[in-house]
Amino acid sequence: MIKAILLKIFREGVGGLMAFISFLTSPRKIKRSQEVQDTINKQVKSMSMYQYFACPFCIKTRRTVHRLNIPLEYRDAQVRGGEHRNTLETEGGKIKVPCLRIDKGETTTWLYESNDIVAYLNQQFDPAFKAS
Repeated sequence: MIKAILLKIFREGVGGLMAFISFLTSPRKIKRSQEVQDTINKQVKSMSMYQYFACPFCIKTRRTVHRLNIPLEYRDAQVRGGEHRNTLETEGGKIKVPCLRIDKGETTTWLYESNDIVAYLNQQFDPAFKAS
């Protein structure tokens, strides 16, 4: 019991430190014309990211979101019994973060795995990625 508590404290502390370092070393945002940015802002309204603040894989995806300059809604799924955690489990099928929820009309896609999320976001919103 004590070992589990100490491990949780350590994990939270290291994760918090990683989040702070990530904040200090944030990548530069992509600059776009206002017209293009407005179009992207509308497109992103149908997406949300389920995440834990101190999760290293979530930090990785947040850095990509920041760099791509997209106003993605973050949903904290860490609180047991919380609304977002319950939605992630019941609708997404599992409690695993990060998870990108993509709503297109009547269809909802739950994209897990940070590498897959980063690749998807780059493909959708990075003009340099589209050009290559």
